[in-house]
Amino acid sequence: MSTTVPSSGRLPFVIYVLAAGVFLMGTTEFVVAGILPEIAADLGIPVADAGLTITVFALGMIVGTPTMAIATLKLPRQTTLSLALVVFAAGHVVVALSTSLPLILGARFVTALATGAFWAVAAVVGAKAAGPAASSRALGIVLGGGMLANVIGVPLGAFAGQVIGWRGTFWALAALAVPAAVIVYRRVAAAPGSGPAPSVRAEIARLRDGRVWLVLAGCAIVCGSSLAAYSFIAPLLTTNSGLAAAAVPLVLAGYGSGAFIGSNLGGRLGTHRPYAVLFVSATATFLVLAALAVFSHNLVITIALVVLLGLFGMATNPVLIGMAVRYAAHAPTLASALSTSSFNLGTAVGSWLAGFALESALGAIGPVLVGTGIAALYFVPLTLLLRKERSSVPRPCRWPPPDQRGQAERVGAVVIRMRVPSGRSRSASRSWVKRPIRTRPGHRPGRS
Repeated sequence: MSTTVPSSGRLPFVIYVLAAGVFLMGTTEFVVAGILPEIAADLGIPVADAGLTITVFALGMIVGTPTMAIATLKLPRQTTLSLALVVFAAGHVVVALSTSLPLILGARFVTALATGAFWAVAAVVGAKAAGPAASSRALGIVLGGGMLANVIGVPLGAFAGQVIGWRGTFWALAALAVPAAVIVYRRVAAAPGSGPAPSVRAEIARLRDGRVWLVLAGCAIVCGSSLAAYSFIAPLLTTNSGLAAAAVPLVLAGYGSGAFIGSNLGGRLGTHRPYAVLFVSATATFLVLAALAVFSHNLVITIALVVLLGLFGMATNPVLIGMAVRYAAHAPTLASALSTSSFNLGTAVGSWLAGFALESALGAIGPVLVGTGIAALYFVPLTLLLRKERSSVPRPCRWPPPDQRGQAERVGAVVIRMRVPSGRSRSASRSWVKRPIRTRPGHRPGRS
């Protein structure tokens, strides 16, 4: 089967199947933020303890994405993707049936491992299925499934959690994952690029560029700052802003819409001006979080700021992933996996610190203050990365070098007009080349 997109410009159907799988993965990752109060009330635990379900999932993604990317390199990719969805479904069934927080946390961790495996492989399969000419567009659709989860999946899951109970949300995700596993296995099996991936040693050897690790640090910080506040946004909205619990999913949809728009805009603008996008988004995220801490008692302003948090906080993600893949040269699978792990490392640390802040005297405003502090750190790796990038750009060569000009004057130089054979461009025949010619003392070039 050809790996190129048909002349009509239509992408292979498998691209949309993978996007649907990523949609499920993105929904389960973020939907908990909208149903934390319901989980805490049902289990009889503090909201901060219920927030550990977010932290543990992020930790599972940190470990699972690169580990599963390496462990499944020798498996057919349709097998990896289908097994990931099966484990995903089983993990949600365990959560839906559990009344013990430790068991729920264990199931969330295993589910995160499966999610990491799916993320690590889906992008590679999608790019190869579309072919080189349309790989960027295909990846935009596949990864866009995760952003669409914030617009549709998370609000619907939060609404279902309030209407039929939070366990119903997990039952629904498990039910959707089973047919998705069957469809993915059948469609990806026929898709190009579903064979063995590059060797582990070849991919690891490409991660020596220090810029890769600065980008990964940026991934962790930008996600930690935004999601420290977002993970506990429901208590902030209901306690400080006075929003009814039933309306929280609508605000989550606003955040998801902002994230979807920001991700697409960041990807488009970052193609030509990546550092401008990174610095503007970092500054705006810091200011939005600071404003959210000040104006959280004003409902209208708070809702607007939550939307802006999604817009600016997620605008950097495609830019950072693209830079990591570019700096890692021929290790796209591992670079993409490590980027995802870094995002989730930031989520884990940010939500963990935010949980402590929530239980402190700061109350509902604590997670926002934690996010603001983390956002301020973003400028450190970003500035170092910019300096390293500028220092790696080769400067124009000057002849002769300043320390050899005296020697060049003694050597002497002549300018020769090059005769270009017929068939070359006329502009090329006018090129001039400086060639140094060594001469004896007192000898003039051109004379015997």
